[in-house]
Amino acid sequence: MERSCYCSEPRAGQAGETLLVAGWVHSRRDHGGIIFVDLRDHTGLLQLVFDPQENATAHELAGQLRGEFVIAVEGRLRERSEDTVNPELPTGSVEIMADRLEILNSAKPSPFPIEDDARITENVRLSYRYLDLRRPVMQRNLRLRHEVVSITRRWFDESGFIEVETPMLTRSTPEGARDYLVPSRVYPGSFFALPQSPQLFKQLLMVSGVDRYYQVARCFRDEDLRADRQPEFTQIDMEMAFVDSDQVMASVEGLLKKLFTELAGQSFDAPFPRLTWHDSMDRYGSDRPDTRFGMELVDLTEVFAQSEFKVFRSVVEGGGVVKAIVVRGGADMSRKELDDLGEVAKTHGAGGLAWIKVTDDGWQSPVVKFFSDAEKEALSERCQPADGDLVLFGADSYRVVCDVLGNLRCHVAELRGLADPERFDFLWVVDFPLVEYDEGDKRWQALHHPFTAPRPDHVDKLDESPGSVLADAYDVVLNGVELGGGSVRIHSPELQQQVLGVLGIDKEEAGEKFGFLLEALSFGAPPHAGLALGLDRLVGMLTGSDSIRDVIAFPKTQRAACPLTDAPSPVDLAQLRGLGLRKDA
Repeated sequence: MERSCYCSEPRAGQAGETLLVAGWVHSRRDHGGIIFVDLRDHTGLLQLVFDPQENATAHELAGQLRGEFVIAVEGRLRERSEDTVNPELPTGSVEIMADRLEILNSAKPSPFPIEDDARITENVRLSYRYLDLRRPVMQRNLRLRHEVVSITRRWFDESGFIEVETPMLTRSTPEGARDYLVPSRVYPGSFFALPQSPQLFKQLLMVSGVDRYYQVARCFRDEDLRADRQPEFTQIDMEMAFVDSDQVMASVEGLLKKLFTELAGQSFDAPFPRLTWHDSMDRYGSDRPDTRFGMELVDLTEVFAQSEFKVFRSVVEGGGVVKAIVVRGGADMSRKELDDLGEVAKTHGAGGLAWIKVTDDGWQSPVVKFFSDAEKEALSERCQPADGDLVLFGADSYRVVCDVLGNLRCHVAELRGLADPERFDFLWVVDFPLVEYDEGDKRWQALHHPFTAPRPDHVDKLDESPGSVLADAYDVVLNGVELGGGSVRIHSPELQQQVLGVLGIDKEEAGEKFGFLLEALSFGAPPHAGLALGLDRLVGMLTGSDSIRDVIAFPKTQRAACPLTDAPSPVDLAQLRGLGLRKDA
């Protein structure tokens, strides 16, 4: 039986035609001898009618059908009567009067309904992922992901890029996360690493004269997981030679504008706004700010430098800062809601949460009694709270306050529906610090990766004041989510060695870990720069998904496991011995 159309395609204008459709039984209803079946394929639903007066054999077979049986049906398309039209379906005005039915396969009862609004625990969803993927929303997500990749490839091809595959088995190099290691059978005791990114290879491609490279690249990182992280993920990776950061950003903007114009119906005329890392942290408490709403951080450090409120004064005396955000209309929050906000603040490093409710009766707060009139006046001038507003404070080191208020800002916005879900606010965050000091390891670490170039006007600060050096780096942010990051790369072997030295990697260690790169740079490396976009995050934003697991066909859990295949799993001793990992008898 050769299918003539998909379930979503028949229309009233085809009435009278004989069609053959195939798919899964979505539902079956027996109405006084006439059986109605909703047939589902990846495109949608179509109603089938089995009437014993029309075809007794097909009707008898239809009585055996259950949910998720796989069937093929041939019959005549007809218009539904006016009182049975379903306006919710594209095919709601037609149905097929079945003349022939073939049961292609039976099915056990499904552990959950194949419906978008089915309430299913994630572990059950992932254990039966092949059933979960039958749900229309998951079909739409997978097909949208395909469209993103298809449009991306066409855009790069038309822009003079070529796709080059880079190795999946490579050398372990420090890139900020733990590597997944693969033992070598041929070289016992030695290991390959799965790539955290194609970073070094795409730089080598620029040295090779490829000029413009891209790849839809699989990457692996053995790190703690969150809703937007997976141990294996996909990047839209690109690199360009003889360019600067502006050219890379313009190129990426072109791709993103095309994707969101074609797939989300958005239009972007102007270049994306740019915000320095320092301004982003100062105003939003985050280097990936959501700019769809206000609630910006206000610096009150000077206001409370001599305050009678000891908590604030001691923070300022210790070199910390005092900042606040104003929640417009937030004075209606209950004490329990404020206590809940306090718990959120504590998870991000705060010792507690000070607040003020501004009401018709004045300021209500456990701490306001400690404020002088001058402090109240200065706070009013800087924060400009109106009746009905709520002021939330953060007082600690600069990074802790940014983390606390930046996260509270987004948490409150989600609670109160302040961010328009239909709005897409892109921006670039630029001028990141090149390095940051790790108090635990007592050394400088790269904020992005060790191959990021310092801004040319900051190179002379590298040795004496590395903490003040800004990187020639850029992140593209959408609605508070970092879609991707990139930088101008170091193309001078001497500068690369200098930066590695700042990171505590001496020449011997640099030669051992990055000797191949340093040597390649010495053979005439052109200036080059690039960026990688997270494909999973990008598709997640387009679909409005809460987790990237909803846009990956077979994802892992937050514990980096696959319930479907029960991976990871032990292997037998013979395999381990063959790899030199076990020597016992």
